[in-house]
Amino acid sequence: MNTKLVLPAALAALLFLAATGLRNFAAPERSEQNAASSAVEKEKKVMVKKLTPVLFVKEIEPVLPFWVDGLGFTKTGEVPEGNKLGFVILEKDGVEVMYESYATVDKDMPAIAADVRKGPTFLYLQVSNLEEVKAAVKRADVYMPERKTFYGSTEIGVKDPAGHFITFAQFAAAPQN
Repeated sequence: MNTKLVLPAALAALLFLAATGLRNFAAPERSEQNAASSAVEKEKKVMVKKLTPVLFVKEIEPVLPFWVDGLGFTKTGEVPEGNKLGFVILEKDGVEVMYESYATVDKDMPAIAADVRKGPTFLYLQVSNLEEVKAAVKRADVYMPERKTFYGSTEIGVKDPAGHFITFAQFAAAPQN
């Protein structure tokens, strides 16, 4: 049996039941308990405290100058993999990005090793000064020249040394009344 096909179908069925209000379909005798439980569930919300992308690469070392020297990030954690880095955490002003090598994934999570090689990743970063960013990433390959958008930002898109796409956006200041 291929469980990769069974799990999404089961998940789709659960989502359908939840979306259509048919939660009581499986156990109609417990409808009062389920209604009370639903009210409590609506009050509870998942609170996400942080979202940190993990970008997978052949080698981590080539991306470090882009983030550390160019953009001013600090390496706050690292895990070696042989004589190279297998994992690194980069941080600046509460913003984090992580990189993990294919070799580390091959050892730690072989079931997803082929999937992480399918990349690249696309990141969208809002910045306060696009001119400073342009100077910091001037050696990067530009995939999207600077442009002004209908939604109020000025953007430029570059590739990091591993080939991931990164768009930097500066939004115009709100008018002061």
